[in-house]
Amino acid sequence: MTDISRFPVPPALVGERVDVALSRLIGLSRTKSADLIDLGAVTLAGKPVNRSHRLLESDVLEVDLGRSAPAAENLEPQVGIAVLYEDEDLVVVDKPVGMAAHPSPGWRGPTVVGSLRFLGISLASVGAAEREGVVHRLDAGTTGVMVVAKSVAAYTGLKEQFRQREVEKIYHTLVQGHPDPSRGTIDAPVGRHPRHEHRFAVVTAGRDAVTHYETIEAFRRASLLAIRLETGRTHQIRVHMSAVHHPCCGDLVYGADPRLADDLGLERQWLHAVELGLRHPITGSSMRFRSEYPADLADALTRCRGWS
Repeated sequence: MTDISRFPVPPALVGERVDVALSRLIGLSRTKSADLIDLGAVTLAGKPVNRSHRLLESDVLEVDLGRSAPAAENLEPQVGIAVLYEDEDLVVVDKPVGMAAHPSPGWRGPTVVGSLRFLGISLASVGAAEREGVVHRLDAGTTGVMVVAKSVAAYTGLKEQFRQREVEKIYHTLVQGHPDPSRGTIDAPVGRHPRHEHRFAVVTAGRDAVTHYETIEAFRRASLLAIRLETGRTHQIRVHMSAVHHPCCGDLVYGADPRLADDLGLERQWLHAVELGLRHPITGSSMRFRSEYPADLADALTRCRGWS
């Protein structure tokens, strides 16, 4: 069965190599993107492309996941995801880059759900089978703390906490420029982009979305922000920071400067779920988990400090 996912090329990736563009669009490593291309699973206008092909403004990358499914299955990690905490009701993980929360029609790479199954961890059998236990998500290109339910009772309790906005979600992001004011709130509805299928945008008919930000450290070309989310819309931080003209560094899909991304050594957005605070859904005890910056984000931050 053919399962094609289409990715219009954003302006920031025009002129970029296909392997680089694909890795930045879907959060895979450049090596794994190149493997898909070599399999003939990536086409333009129905014709296979090679890794070094330079993209044009009108190009739409087509990834034939159905045809590449046997090879794509090998992208599932053969080592476990980092587990920060586990009991009989929930598991908290430190999600790496290039891993989606769960399988979806446009994704055949590694997933949190698949990685936990690989470790022999059973998840709550509620909702769609491919989303077992998933109560919130992080983008494939976003790293950090994520909680997954193991029991049905925990799933119900955690979903209610997220719905009531009782979960404290703190992210750190490196954005271009210097937000003015240095701390504030972005309250703007987020919904599907009217023209680009795989993007989101601030749109009148979107769902309410509230993002609080505060500058932690300012550099010559960028600022490190702490972000606290009231809501959890898809791509919310990326969309909101782009809307106020301070996109996340490395986020070429939402308007980041590719030259700055290269200078920082970034192949994805600088966005990390650093802290998660919640009540245990069964015992009611307060729980807080933290994740350190992964190597690529720490290196980019070091480069920023070196310029200041």
